[in-house]
Amino acid sequence: MIAPGIETILLLPDSAAYSIRLARRRATGFEPQRARRPRPPAMDNERLQFLRDALAANADDTFARYALALEFARGGEPAQAWEHFRYLLDHHPDYSAAYYQAGTLLADQGRTGEARDIFRRGVEVTRRLGQNHARSELEAALDALD
Repeated sequence: MIAPGIETILLLPDSAAYSIRLARRRATGFEPQRARRPRPPAMDNERLQFLRDALAANADDTFARYALALEFARGGEPAQAWEHFRYLLDHHPDYSAAYYQAGTLLADQGRTGEARDIFRRGVEVTRRLGQNHARSELEAALDALD
């Protein structure tokens, strides 16, 4: 027995047995709990130092700056995260990944007007670069703000 009121029929192929289990779950109102992704640990000092060293060696290392901004955002340091995202947007406007993350950071802080502007800029950049998947994600984020 899988759950109260749900039994497996062993004489059917796996796909049919799954369909019957699913139908019975729906009929009884049984909804399994979805697994939650574990949140990454706050900030890893070793990783932060590695990224800072990479930027000290090359201030225009876009990936290191982007990764550092993400670390600060995840670690509860939005001001420091924004500083690095802003640098990327100002100095490397074609680094399209920064638009979604920067806009999300601003939206999470309640700065929806600024987030909207960042998402719109990102849509234009990704359209120009032909990055359709990234553009659709930015458009969805923009729609979610409205």
